Amino acid sequence: MTYRELRPGANWQAQSACRREDPELFFPIGDTGPSLVQIEEAKEVCRDCTVLEPCLQWALDSCETHGIWGATTEAERRRLRRPARPA
Repeated sequence: MTYRELRPGANWQAQSACRREDPELFFPIGDTGPSLVQIEEAKEVCRDCTVLEPCLQWALDSCETHGIWGATTEAERRRLRRPARPA
């Protein structure tokens, strides 16, 4: 299910696993050291989420630059948005 496939006006975020978590978990400061543990903990919540795909698609479409969305970091989403290089 993508966020576009939800009924018009549907709030996919209301179905997210992260709604029951501390929001700070999904906004680590940095991407090294102790932040790596926090990033992995946030991604683990995402991996069990029923709306992982719509969440990731929203983050990609909106060019979200902060936080963990759809089990991805900002750097991972940046790589996903890059056009593929010809072989």
